[in-house]
Amino acid sequence: MAATRSSAIHDRLSHPVIDSDGHWIEYEPAVREYVRRFVGEQSAARYERITRLTLGSSARGATVEQRQKSKIAQPAWWTFPTKNTLDRATAMLPKLLYERLPEMGLDFSVLFPTSIMTMVPFMRDEELRRGGTRALNTYAAELFADYADRMTPVAAIPVHTPQEAIEELEHVKSLGLKVVMLAGLVNRHVPGEDGRSSRIWRDPLGLDSDYDYDPVWAKCLELKLIPTFHNSTQGLGFRASTSNWTYNHIGHFAAAGDALCKALFLGGVTRRFPKLKFAFLEGGAGWACSLYSDLIRHWNTRNIDALEYVDPANLDEKLFRSLAERYGDPLIRQTVRDNPILRRDPAPPANPDDFWRCEIKRAEDIRDLFVPNFYFGCEAEDPMNAAAFNSRVNPFGARLNAILGSDIGHFDVKDMSAVLEESWELVEHGALSEEDLRDLTFTNPVRLFAGMNPDFFKGTVVEKQAAALMAAG
Repeated sequence: MAATRSSAIHDRLSHPVIDSDGHWIEYEPAVREYVRRFVGEQSAARYERITRLTLGSSARGATVEQRQKSKIAQPAWWTFPTKNTLDRATAMLPKLLYERLPEMGLDFSVLFPTSIMTMVPFMRDEELRRGGTRALNTYAAELFADYADRMTPVAAIPVHTPQEAIEELEHVKSLGLKVVMLAGLVNRHVPGEDGRSSRIWRDPLGLDSDYDYDPVWAKCLELKLIPTFHNSTQGLGFRASTSNWTYNHIGHFAAAGDALCKALFLGGVTRRFPKLKFAFLEGGAGWACSLYSDLIRHWNTRNIDALEYVDPANLDEKLFRSLAERYGDPLIRQTVRDNPILRRDPAPPANPDDFWRCEIKRAEDIRDLFVPNFYFGCEAEDPMNAAAFNSRVNPFGARLNAILGSDIGHFDVKDMSAVLEESWELVEHGALSEEDLRDLTFTNPVRLFAGMNPDFFKGTVVEKQAAALMAAG
């Protein structure tokens, strides 16, 4: 092992360092062999055509002028290491990554897939979506099988229907995999009134879906598989610049995490499944602090009792008219005399309590249904990691569950060996305390993974320390 500043920092710590969101890069020719095995030659040929079109889409080859004319978002480009060839090979070769983890200051890494495995679970073609995902998960399990004491790959789960999700959850459990990445924000094609056109609605699974996903959450608990999300919102809404990918990239993971986390919370999932834990990766913790605070603020002003303050029936029209006569200008006085004070529309929904699924009785219930169940992947150098631990600002003194996500294998990590070094710099700059760093790199990851699966770290290099932490409560 090469001596690095990260390894030196690691040696001075009193705890292991767990990376909850590293990345490995699939080698497409090897992936294709597994796809052929699971879906056959004819379907594999179709898979190759679709992936080739998607990864080399016309949007990538179009000029800025062509994209501007058609309002097509600039897609991603040059997103993997190349000049640092050692790091590129490390992201593709598990044996090399295993050997180099100590250089990065890491004891254990949870490794997410990259382009192919994050694309296939979203395919409209059911055979390729389900068969392709199964092939890719099998490939990952076999590729990393010899390195389980320091690394574990994440399985991809298609969720177009609860049934397909459950079947793949059972399959990956049989493979020995322990963490799953659900294909949240599923594209639903909603037919237009003319019967021919359609629009896309993105299903956040936890709220207003046409499907009941409670059986999926129950299956995750039963199989002790930790559900995570790694969704993109690039190209959607205001992240659709036709010329600037950085514009499209900034904040897109946070926006996806916000949509999914908010749906799971307001959909009452954490109320019905209090032991279930979710992780939202690569978006940092700033959005999570904002969402947590906003949920409390909205409940304070929109809970069922607070609605009396905005119920039009409670307006004293006589008092309002008298005040208008006394203080209004001539136009106000005249129009108030001749018109109703308020329009009664829009009418409230049948159940006006937006929090009814959560069964919230007091604002502190939001803390109790949010903080223990949600975890947020934070990159090593992000100064906003400090927001998660700011109990002076977060309501009810909460410390949100930030977890280190190195993002090794992707463009924003120029040097893998600097992962822990960059987190330690936040301590040196006063953004994090050493207690915060321990929570980010050890305490919170252990509680996420071992909290749902007590055997998660069994047989790993951090088994004893993780067991001691969980035993301490």
